[in-house]
This record gives sequence, structure tokens and C-alpha cells, in this order.
Amino acid sequence: MQKTLFDRIWDSHIVINNTQDENADDTNGPSLIYIDRHLIHEVTSPQAFASLKQSGRKVRRPSLTIATTDHNVSTDNRSLPIVDQVSKRQLETLSRNCEEFGITIYDMSSPDQGIVHVIGPELGFTLPGTTIVCGDSHTSTHGAFGALAFGIGTSEVEHVLATQCIWMYKPRSFLINVEGNLRKPHAITAKDIILSIIHKIGTDGGSGTVIEYKGKVISALSMEQRMTICNMSIEGGARAGLIAPDETTFNYLRGRRYSPKESELDKLIEFWKNNLKSDSNVKFDRVETINVDKLAPQVTWGTNPSMVVDVTDSIPSPEEFAEGDENKRKLAIRALEYMNLESGTPITGVHVDRVFIGSCTNSRLEDLIEASLVVKGRKVSTEVRAMIVPGSQKVKLEAEKLGLDRIFKDSGFEWRESGCSMCLGMNSDILSPGERCASTSNRNFEGRQGAGGRTHLVSPIMAAACAIEGHFVDVRDWL
Repeated sequence: MQKTLFDRIWDSHIVINNTQDENADDTNGPSLIYIDRHLIHEVTSPQAFASLKQSGRKVRRPSLTIATTDHNVSTDNRSLPIVDQVSKRQLETLSRNCEEFGITIYDMSSPDQGIVHVIGPELGFTLPGTTIVCGDSHTSTHGAFGALAFGIGTSEVEHVLATQCIWMYKPRSFLINVEGNLRKPHAITAKDIILSIIHKIGTDGGSGTVIEYKGKVISALSMEQRMTICNMSIEGGARAGLIAPDETTFNYLRGRRYSPKESELDKLIEFWKNNLKSDSNVKFDRVETINVDKLAPQVTWGTNPSMVVDVTDSIPSPEEFAEGDENKRKLAIRALEYMNLESGTPITGVHVDRVFIGSCTNSRLEDLIEASLVVKGRKVSTEVRAMIVPGSQKVKLEAEKLGLDRIFKDSGFEWRESGCSMCLGMNSDILSPGERCASTSNRNFEGRQGAGGRTHLVSPIMAAACAIEGHFVDVRDWL
């Protein structure tokens, strides 16, 4: 029987199978799936632990769970006390729970602290062919390694802690082939690829599916770029994103803390090579092909990630965006009002107040190196407040060894500690009402970065150029 990569991982983790054959008359039910890796943080775990205590249960396999503090942490001076009492309570609660239940935690005192979806791969905790869950929607990031990774709710966090399993309906399969040639690989990035994909399929195009990304463009991407692609699969409505592991993946894994030792890893690599891939003639439930030959840097103009255009274009009218869909037309009208923009305005004519380079989408070392290419020797516009937030303490240290911190600080960027920061406005790094931000994060919803804040999603190199000029520019002209 022909199988997709997703089928292979799913089938190998079934504890109780309630998924019917496609020709059966019975409606599919949820199957019980074994979970190999569990990542937790301070926001979605407190209620889960409280419920465990109330029922007198223990964590089933503490060694398969790791914790970090990321959503609520300050990225400013860590020596100062935490002012927000809710944040302080959540951080302290996570520490107590991890100590009580024997779970390893990378908190603000740890040199390995960082965003959960940055440190998982960094530590080698993320491995091909595994199932990975976290109480965070962007857990799909780990699919870049050929892992089935998805976000779960708080009640499911409790269930995984207690049983190391989860009940789940089997999603459908969706293949996206990415073909063509990136004309300027530094200027056109993985962020541009995934934004263009979401523009094509819509924010619900992947609903109920696991997307597998294939094609020579995907194969040529680094692991950091693949993580960006899989990270934003959720914004296309998918349950998860997947990329089959290859030599790029295997080389990334070597020598990391939780990765298998060399001899064992070599054996696993042989297994992964032969088993973690879709059969050549397998049938997917849906297939799309994206050609990147003419892909330009992407900039969002509205309030969801599908509202995106080339940097050389103008903001569309609601009718242009809707293409006959009345609901989309109404959404576009509301988005233009919220963003305080007018149809027909060139994207390069849009000025910003803030620039944020960070988040689990684009805060890895490679992202910072890319941004530094256009920052070095230039100054941030006097009209802009710009900040760099590394995804982890390890990223921060490696960037400082390369002198990137000096490049950014000399240009006028703020150089911060690691954390989720301005991505979600759950900490002190937020926009003021009406402020406009060029952001490398993953969501541009109303109020996402602070009540009344206006967010434009871009790649790190586009955000960096925007900080210098004070408005969006075609970074291809800079390289």
C-alpha cells in the first residue's frame, strides 16, 4: 500500500485505531496516538498541572517533556524584578510544577532558555519521525525535521502529561510542490515563500490537513528556513506542516544535547532515509504547485496573513482581494479601516513606527545574519524604534560572537534578551494604539501585537531595510 510521509508517522504511533478505511461506510473516529516529545511553557501548563494534582495523578514520562519560559518573560534587563504580577505568577508556577513533577526546565536563569520552538530543535529534542505536541499553535515548526508536530489545548496538555498519548482525528493529506528558482536567495526568503503560499490557498486552505512541502526549492533550504515554512503552515489553516528529512536535517542534528550519539544516530539516519518519505506514486487528498521564479519580497497589508502583496505592488481594493467572495470583501473593508490604509497606495509608500525582528518564525541565527547584511554601516530612521530579539540565549551568544550585536546597536537597534516578545503582546513589548510595525512574526491579527497596533508581516531582511528607510522598500535593490 502506497503511503505518504504523514501516513507513515501516524501509523507507527497508533495505540488505538479508530480511523476507518477510506471505502468504509462508518464515520472515522478519533484514534489514540502516542506522543514522543512534549514541550511546555508558562501560559498553557498551569491549569493542566493543577488538574493533575487535583486528581492525584503523576506525569507519565517526565523525561519526554521539557519546559521553558518564553511568552511572558521580559526581553529587557533581566536583573530587574518582573512588574506584571500575572506574568510573575505564571513563571513561578511553572518552576514549581516542574520541580514537583521532575520535568527539566530552561528558565530565565538558564543559558538554554528561549522560545519553545527555537530551543527544541537547538537542543536536539526534535527528531525525525517523532510525534511532538505543545500548548502552542506554532508547534508545526518542528515538522521541518520530518516530525508530526502540532499544537494542543490545555486539557490535552494534561492528557499528554498523564498518559503520553492523545486522542486525535486523522487529518487529510495535502502536498505543496515548490518549484522554480529563487532569483536572489538572500532577498527572497522562506518567509516570502510561505506568505505567497498562504495568499494562494487562503487562511483556511489547509483546514483539516497536514501539509507536506516538496520540490527542489524546499530541498535547497536550510533547516532554519524550513522551520519558517512549517511554522506558518498554521496560518494556512493546516494542522501541521512536514518536510521529509535529508542530509541537511541529519547534519543539523549531529552533536546536539538530546540527539542520539554518533553510532546510534548513524543507524537511525539509515532508517529515516528509507522510511521517512512519501512513496513516489502515492495519492494526496490535495495537491498544489507554487512556482517561485517571479517571486518578489512579500508584505502583508491587512489583518490576516493571506492579505499580502509583492513589495512592488499597491494595496488592493476590497473587490480585487475578494475575487467575488462577499465575505472576503467585507473582511478587506474592515482590514483597511483597522490598518488605516487606502486601496491603491503603493506598499513602498507605507511608513512604519516600529520594527520587530524576532519570534519563533524568524529569530534564529541565520535570520539575524540576513538582517545584518543591510543594516551594517547604516542607521535606523529617526522616525522608527527597532528591536532585535534573539530566539534563545544560545542564538544571542552566537550572534554576539559574530559581532552582530555591535552591528545592530551601532545602527540604532535595541538588542534584547530572548523570548516571544512583541510577537503576541503578552509581555511588556507591545505596540501602542495606532502604531504601525514591520514584524517578522507570524500573525497580523487585530491587536495581536498590542491593542490598536497595526502589523505588517515581512522577512527579517525586509524588516531591517524598513527600519533604515522608515518605510517598505524592495530589498532586492540593496543587495
